[in-house]
Amino acid sequence: MVDVVLGVDSSTQSCTVEVRDAVTGALLGGGRSPHPVTHPPVSEQHPDRWWSALVDAVRTATDGLDARVVGIGVGAQCHGLVALDSDWNVIRPAKLWNDTTSGPQAAALVERFGAEWWAREIGVVPSAALTISKLAWLRDNEPESFARVAHLCLPHDWLTWRLTGAHVTDRSDASGTGYYSADLLQWRTDILDDVIAARDWLPMLPKVLGPDEAAGTLLPEVAAELGIDEGAIVSAGGGDQHLAAQGIGLAPGDVAYSLGTSGVVFATTDTPIKDPSGGLDGVANVTGGYLPLVCTLNCTKVTDTFARLLGVDHAELGRLALDADPAAERPVLAAYLDGERSPRLPWATGALAGLTTATTREQLALSAFEGVALGLVRGERLLQSFGIDVDGRTILIGGGARSAAYRQVIADLTGRPVITVDAPEATARGAAIQAAAVAAGESVAELTRRWAPPETSRTLPARDRSGADARYRRLADLQLTTAL
Repeated sequence: MVDVVLGVDSSTQSCTVEVRDAVTGALLGGGRSPHPVTHPPVSEQHPDRWWSALVDAVRTATDGLDARVVGIGVGAQCHGLVALDSDWNVIRPAKLWNDTTSGPQAAALVERFGAEWWAREIGVVPSAALTISKLAWLRDNEPESFARVAHLCLPHDWLTWRLTGAHVTDRSDASGTGYYSADLLQWRTDILDDVIAARDWLPMLPKVLGPDEAAGTLLPEVAAELGIDEGAIVSAGGGDQHLAAQGIGLAPGDVAYSLGTSGVVFATTDTPIKDPSGGLDGVANVTGGYLPLVCTLNCTKVTDTFARLLGVDHAELGRLALDADPAAERPVLAAYLDGERSPRLPWATGALAGLTTATTREQLALSAFEGVALGLVRGERLLQSFGIDVDGRTILIGGGARSAAYRQVIADLTGRPVITVDAPEATARGAAIQAAAVAAGESVAELTRRWAPPETSRTLPARDRSGADARYRRLADLQLTTAL
């Protein structure tokens, strides 16, 4: 019987579980179970659905394995508001990161103190994505529900609580709430008192664990429900992108493009980055440093939509895009299909310009890939403007990284080789690394280096696509003040 760890990724779309050898990191099994589909601007899921998906994915991943689970790590979608009453019952479905209905509350929070103050105090400027904006929405729109709130969780906190009974979180996920200071290592209950309501907040909030701390031991009744042995250690867990950074072995100088429901470009630093514009989130990583990132709301769902509109599958959409002539005048897309987070345009919609009677299916397909990629490249430039080094590897992760079109377009736009690594489920892999380190009493940072995945593909720049950039920026900026 081999000792194994489980790495859990509870994303917007599904729960994915990887089973890895606790010593070597070898992948031994996996499972996935879907979450309910959401449609922003209202994007909500009941946490009970996350739990049933986790149970199903764990049972699938461990079925038939002669193994003992010694550790579990949980990564999950960030920012979602899980409100619990005094009996730890879920009060209402969780508002997710991509629910933009709290845009007015976010704007009011920024107006209250100014963007520069928020960036200095918290490292992030409130947007509709952040937990604090969703908490303000709950206060304003469902006062009876707000009055019942006795405990607050993020998605990964709630799952860890279900596994262990411990109300805990980690520094990476806490730093995206809008009321935690990663610099000071403390909850800013004074901010909650000022902008939400005067309450005794501290007992409502989870304990923030250190990078190498355990949340607790798996509850016996939960072990039975999962179909595994008792005694597994549950690590602190973290936000999805933060654990993905560990899963891919992100090092200083590297830049990662995460291509999923959201698009994220991020790097790792030892010092905090504070952007008063709010375009860059100066959040913490899971090893004691920082993970400055730019997150867009619209990524692979944009190419999903264009594939549906053109009546093709993903492979054919990519082939069409790569067959388009990038030198020709062609349509350009501002891919704000469901509002946008970076830049801060919750009211925005997608805009396609440059259509003519000569426009081809190939050019329309290319506009979808370029529209997503240009938004992320804009984010990388923002990282660079704060002195963040991106001269190392450019790593693509997430479902979109499997697309040759995404890989080629990003390589062409950045002018650098783009690689993928053997971490197709980067968040689950990072959660497994954390679980293995904590179970063995090791440093998560050191085990990340030892388990760094090998390169699986390399895409070199091949075409000059710079002509689309200026046209994209003009189109993208049309909605800076008002919707089209």
